Amino acid sequence: MLGEMWSFRGRYKILHMTWFAFFLSFVVWFNLAPLATAIREDFGLEVGQIRTIAICNVALTVPARVIIGMLLDKYGPRLTYSLLLMYAAIPCIIFASAQSFNQLVIGRLLMGIVGAGFVIGIRMTAEWFPPKEIGLAEGIYGGWGNFGSAFSAFTLVGLATALNFFPGSFQVSDGPLLNWRIVIAATGIIAALYGCLYYFSVQDTPPGKVYQRPPSTRGMEVTTVRDFWGLLLMNLPLTGILVVLSWRLKKVGFLNETTFGLVIAGLVALYLFQAYNCWAVNKDLLSGAKRYPAEDRYKFKQVAILELTYIVNFGSELAVVSMLPTFFEGTFGLSKALAGMLAASYAFMNLFARPSGGLISDRLGSRKTTMGVLTLFMGIGYLVMSSIPSIRDALGGGGAFMVGLAVIMTMMCSFFVQAGEGSTFAIVPLVKRRVTGQIAGNVGAYGNVGAVAYLTLYSLVPEGDIGNIIFFQTLGVAAIIVAFLCFFILEEPKGSFAEAHEGEEMSVPADGSYVS
Repeated sequence: MLGEMWSFRGRYKILHMTWFAFFLSFVVWFNLAPLATAIREDFGLEVGQIRTIAICNVALTVPARVIIGMLLDKYGPRLTYSLLLMYAAIPCIIFASAQSFNQLVIGRLLMGIVGAGFVIGIRMTAEWFPPKEIGLAEGIYGGWGNFGSAFSAFTLVGLATALNFFPGSFQVSDGPLLNWRIVIAATGIIAALYGCLYYFSVQDTPPGKVYQRPPSTRGMEVTTVRDFWGLLLMNLPLTGILVVLSWRLKKVGFLNETTFGLVIAGLVALYLFQAYNCWAVNKDLLSGAKRYPAEDRYKFKQVAILELTYIVNFGSELAVVSMLPTFFEGTFGLSKALAGMLAASYAFMNLFARPSGGLISDRLGSRKTTMGVLTLFMGIGYLVMSSIPSIRDALGGGGAFMVGLAVIMTMMCSFFVQAGEGSTFAIVPLVKRRVTGQIAGNVGAYGNVGAVAYLTLYSLVPEGDIGNIIFFQTLGVAAIIVAFLCFFILEEPKGSFAEAHEGEEMSVPADGSYVS
């Protein structure tokens, strides 16, 4: 596969077109971070307000990933991804034309839906690659797509500077003219155009292969009564984190007491509606009218542990990418442009770290062990990052050597974070094939649960070194706890290294397509 992946035919064409779709969705989703300081100054926002906008950016991704997972299992990845990319233009234009803080919040809340695109490509890639190669294929999809956040950090400030002769430019204090509005609108328009191209260029499955759909996509199908109650329990944080977001919006004045109460009531109703749909899908199982044979069962605890791993790896990545430019700027007194470029080193690692995690999972012989080891070293990496201010003070300041050392620490930690993400989604498509979209949606949503939780913590800690130390130490301890859960609770998926997915036989024709 390593030698053939550079071709643009068969399954490799699907892989390349799909990771680029994810790349564009990440460019759109993370077009705020590099321009946040300029937007803050343009609107005269307080620190709490700009941090709330950053939280809004990932908030609706939580329910969106669950819903997208359901639509994906029903309608297939081709249509779902195409429509999502076309939709991306709407929140970008809303945000780019905003004239108030409330309009910025609405734009970023709607923007969070674009982040659900990741789930779609997981199912598309799994349809075209066999289990023994799923880790590397999913790692390439996720890692090269995730690089969109680094691309935004590297390029959007420069592009906004180059476009400063257009109307709407804003003078940043001690900085250049920036036309952040045109840049943000342009990212959405480009994604929408690619959505049209994607629809006419790919197909859901190789020729002759049937796209497996669950009997109902209203809720996730489970195979034991015990797992049903586990599903309801693990759905609670998906609603709970939206309650936290609502509280943040109330604190900054976006919601008043009345609207806050209405939102909370709506979220409770949403959870009950989701629970009802899960009951509707699994009612025959609960009543005893249906019993799954042993070979058709899966353990929901596998999904639950993967949800926790995604909190600590992808959830932390989203949070760190959002705050790292400010961290470098404040810790070392750097310019906004340089701080943004150095911070991009964290996301830059996606190019090879996430595929490496998938490849290690494919080659090590145990996806469980790979998951545990990478998560453990990720936790250690965050604890090392928490020591950067102390090391800076011990070395007598923030000179070039210290800045370089901090970048190296950041990149090393980032490797294990993103390799862990690759390892997570080397397992997700192997849990239960026909509900892969919903499993990927729930696991992916938990990444955003982590992001909102971590960003909420970041918004509450003091500014400066003390707050940064608390933030990184929290990420590290959480990752180490989840690593031990992987070692002692996670199980090796059935058919982890098989030639074909369950119930299929594989053949690979000359064009490189994986066909059952």
